[in-house]
Formats: sequence, C-alpha cells, structure tokens
Amino acid sequence: MEFFLQTPAWAEVQASLGRTVHQQSGPGWSFLAVEEKNPAGKVLYAPYGPVASSMQAFDAALAALVATARSCGAVFVRIEPVSSGLELPAAAELRRRGLQPAPVNQQPELSWIVDLEGDFKDVLAAMKPVNRNLYRNIHKKGVTFRTSKDPDDIGILLEFLHMTARRNGFKPQSDEYLTQVAASLMPASAATLFIAELNGEPIAAAFAYDSADTRTYAHAALDGTHRKLSAGIPLLVTMMADAKDRGLKHVDLWGVAPADQPNHKWAGFTAFKKSFGGREVAYPGTWDLPVQKLRYNAYQLARKLRDTLRALRTPASPPAPPARTDT
Repeated sequence: MEFFLQTPAWAEVQASLGRTVHQQSGPGWSFLAVEEKNPAGKVLYAPYGPVASSMQAFDAALAALVATARSCGAVFVRIEPVSSGLELPAAAELRRRGLQPAPVNQQPELSWIVDLEGDFKDVLAAMKPVNRNLYRNIHKKGVTFRTSKDPDDIGILLEFLHMTARRNGFKPQSDEYLTQVAASLMPASAATLFIAELNGEPIAAAFAYDSADTRTYAHAALDGTHRKLSAGIPLLVTMMADAKDRGLKHVDLWGVAPADQPNHKWAGFTAFKKSFGGREVAYPGTWDLPVQKLRYNAYQLARKLRDTLRALRTPASPPAPPARTDT
C-alpha cells in the first residue's frame, strides 16, 4: 500500500498551506517530512513515514531525517513507520534506535482496509446484506450519485460537516483548511468528491484521496433530514466501485477503535466501517527521536508535570455502582 500522507500530492497540499516540506529518498527508502511547532520548539514530522524496504533502508532514512532536523533546527524528529521494513511489534527495534513513544498517536494506530483485488461482486459479498441491498436499490427512492473534481463543490461537504458538528457536538476541521486541500488536490485528480443527490439536490458527500494504489476515505457527512435513506452507505460503496474501476487495489477507511474497547469514542464509526467487510491493520504508532536531547527532555518533564497538576485538579469520579447479582 502507498500511504497518501507520503506522496508528492500531500507535499503540495502542505506547501500550499505555507508549511516547509522536506522530501528525500535513497536506495530503498524515502520520506516526506513537515516542519511543525510544539511547546518544545520546531518538530520535523513524517506522517506515516519514513517508507523503507528493509531495516537497513529504515536506518538510512532515519539518519537522513536526523540530518535534516539538525539543519533546520528541529528539537526532535517525529515518525510513524507504517511501511518501514520493521516487523511488528516494532517497539523493541525502535527503542534500540533511541526512539520513544510520542505522548499521543497523531495518526490512527489501527486502520480498516477493504481490498479490491478480484471481482467487485466479491467485495460486495463481504459486506453486510443491508449495505449491498442499499447500494443496489436506493435508486428506486430517487437517490443518484455523482463525482466531482471541481474544488468549488467542496462547499457541499462543508455544509454537511457543519450540520453534523451541530448535531453531534464536535468541531470539524476549518473550512479554510479543507478548501485549500480541495484546491490543491482535486485539479490534480488526487482527490474526488462523491455526492449523493435526492431528486437532484445533494443530501450527502464524501471526500477521498488517491495514491498510486489506495483510496483513502477522508471526510464524509450528510443532511440529517434525510437520515432514514441511509445514503452514506451506498455513497461509500459507490466510492469503492469507482476506485476499483480506476485500478486501485485498496480502500483505506482510516482509524478504528480496538476491539476490546466497546466504549471507545470511535466505536460507532468502527461498527460502520466494519460493515463493509475488510481487515484490520495495526501500525507501530507515533514515535519521537530527540535531536536536541536536553530541550526534548525538558519538554517531556514539563508535559508530565502539567498532566500531573491537571489530574490533581480534576475531581475524582464517583465510585462505580456495585455489579448486579440478580438473574
């Protein structure tokens, strides 16, 4: 799989947002890294990178990242080695190289992949029956689907995202950010907007990014007044069918919750994604490699102190009710 966050198209997005991007490659390795700011100072972050074909290539990529970090004054390098030639679990090998887990994972540690190789009827067969039936029959209710490469159409998705945010109480990414992403990627055919319409009026939209072999399901939302139509389901199947027609091999439905955490904040999204068939993929997570060790250690110490003080100020939770013993 080629991860979109390590592609030249994503480098163009970051540059269009005014960020400094570094790209390098060598025998069996490559990376895209972005300069970011955090309380420690400058950070050199390689989202879902570096990419390497072997442990030796990974070491060469890591050395090049450290050299780049030193040249730009970064305090540490932050990586997510999802395709790095390291066998999972990779923690021991990463620690041996001086890396340590980041305070939080910046990208999902678990993702859900639907493979498109073979006949698309096999992809449909792996889905829940309700998904297949909606895809095959929703046209009977007047719902149609179309694609767009016009950046101006991102406003359709933004409107639905605002509706969903008000309905569910979350803060979506800014309009300015998604508008710039669309302006950069859609004319280059690196992103596509999928739109569901009822009698010619949009009722749902989904935005997807494409790498050489993988379509990534990035953003989606719908008009709550038409929720009973469940248009988001056949919209996603349409997105998969289109990816298959374009010769892509995988659809990455992005982050999912661990199976042993039913109360995870992503539990609802996870059940939705798993209803399309597919498989779970585990990644090593986000790791830091200090370059300016004194500053990095001071940053970690300050962060831990802040977290401790915050915990002390937070009222203790009430005791859990006793377990029921009646049958």
